[in-house]
Amino acid sequence: MHYHTISMNSFRRTKYTLISSATLKEFADDGLIINDPDGKNSLIKSKYEVKEIAFRNDENGLMRYADWLPVNRPLAYTNAPIAYRSEGLANHLGLNNLWITFSGWWPLRGAKMQTCSFKETEAYAVTMRMKEKEDDVLVVASAGNTARAFARVCSDNNINVLLCIPYDNLNALWHSEPIAPCVKVVATTSGSDYSDAIELGRRICQIDGFRSEGGAHNIARRDGMGTCLLSAVEAIGHIPDAYFQAVGSGTGAIATWETYKRLRGDGRWGSNNMRLIVSQNAPFMPIFDSWKMQQRHMLPYDAELSRRKSALISASVLANRFPPYSVIGGLYDALTESHGDVMTVGNDEGHLASHLFRSTEGIDIAPAASIAVASLIKAVKTGVVDADQTILLNVTGGGEGLFKKSHNTSIMRPNHIFNIDAQLSDIEPVVRRLFNK
Repeated sequence: MHYHTISMNSFRRTKYTLISSATLKEFADDGLIINDPDGKNSLIKSKYEVKEIAFRNDENGLMRYADWLPVNRPLAYTNAPIAYRSEGLANHLGLNNLWITFSGWWPLRGAKMQTCSFKETEAYAVTMRMKEKEDDVLVVASAGNTARAFARVCSDNNINVLLCIPYDNLNALWHSEPIAPCVKVVATTSGSDYSDAIELGRRICQIDGFRSEGGAHNIARRDGMGTCLLSAVEAIGHIPDAYFQAVGSGTGAIATWETYKRLRGDGRWGSNNMRLIVSQNAPFMPIFDSWKMQQRHMLPYDAELSRRKSALISASVLANRFPPYSVIGGLYDALTESHGDVMTVGNDEGHLASHLFRSTEGIDIAPAASIAVASLIKAVKTGVVDADQTILLNVTGGGEGLFKKSHNTSIMRPNHIFNIDAQLSDIEPVVRRLFNK
């Protein structure tokens, strides 16, 4: 495996507090706090003691950015995202300063994430934030990539985790090495979507002994994903002018904006605005529809219509009808503050972008990343960005095809499949039995 272990001799806890986006009230962390202590509809954020980040040359992988990660325990941890200046795609698009932050498997460029997704940054940050002795089972709802990352991380570190995933997305739960018994999987029935898996996870967390990982509300998830921007700024030397990413929940974009503000506060990386330009895979586009109405509240999205639309898109991991859009400190605020925008891209555009990226950059990329590439192509054609701007493209997953050429993989099977209308009385005995609780 291409994972590093933090030795106890070099391990250092990060000093930080938590802060409410709504009230700016500061409070201590317990490793899994996910909600505003005063009950506000607000994301909580991390406030690090270190204001000027030091990229740790004595550390490998994600811990290089530990000054701005909530590290409370030593773990086996993964490589960080890598960043480089594009030549092939940049030349094709006529861009003079296109940079790419890449998460996945691309050993020639130093990228060795064995789950081939930036979700590894989330999974490691979340588990490093937890107390070393956590009795509760961690519950994680996922469209696929997040579950694969948490399965690997929790297996390697013997952390009890229950993954909730739509049955039709189980192919995303591939792995190249055995998964430990501490990892269990429950699925919502075929025809369900990511939002149904989220609802199943919510019900499970009503059971004593099961605790929500928190999704977008977990500061570690966001700060872990923030390393994509940190890797880029370290390579570029300054804050980019525009940032492109495909979104389902938009958590990655929120994370990037929070990290951008820390970099502004650092004072050494520039003071320019960084415009967030996020994209959705049409026809599943609740964020786009709500943003174009220029209102904080999400437009209602019918559950059955959502399931039908999610089945039509090539980037199924982007199908989330409950994104953290309206919450204070969420995606609406990030887009507004950055003078950002939301674009839509269809499957055909995504497929063409995938082929273009492979031919110009030399690596396969995940469907969601293809949507981001397609949005950049569209932005260039429509004049949204200028040729001389410093542009950062977040390729959130790639190299899966390359990885599978040299590694045998198998698919995790669910320990139980629930109907979408399963009641707590049906769910509780099943999940307790899985963990002998």
